[in-house]
Amino acid sequence: MSRPKTPELTVDIIIEMRDQPGNPIVLIERKYEPFGWAIPGGFVDVGETVKQAAMREALEETCLEVELDILLGCYSDPARDPRGHTVGLVFVAHAAGTPRADDDAAALEVFDPDDINVELAFDHAAIIQDYRRYRQSGVLPLPG
Repeated sequence: MSRPKTPELTVDIIIEMRDQPGNPIVLIERKYEPFGWAIPGGFVDVGETVKQAAMREALEETCLEVELDILLGCYSDPARDPRGHTVGLVFVAHAAGTPRADDDAAALEVFDPDDINVELAFDHAAIIQDYRRYRQSGVLPLPG
């Protein structure tokens, strides 16, 4: 029997900068389509765990070594990525130091999650809304 065709697996990492007041988060401006600002992340490579992929993507795009804290949620809306159906696992992590845009990131900024004034790519506005709710209440979102 042939294997079923399934969505591609991605990871996104909400990086809290705990050495800065208010624990702001890191967002990158995408260098490639679809353009816009985004939570750092990318595709899981064959042969690596989702944890390894999250730590690799964070380092590649932000030059930060992160420590993963929790799995915020799983996002699977077939329309979440205009390039095709992906399932994204979103981690909350923390780091210290000076983030720097690299790899797929054209630019990088640190934002107060309650005051993000840039257009976000993919479904990242909804993910950050879930993150804000989690940060306020401690309740994780249901997988979607």
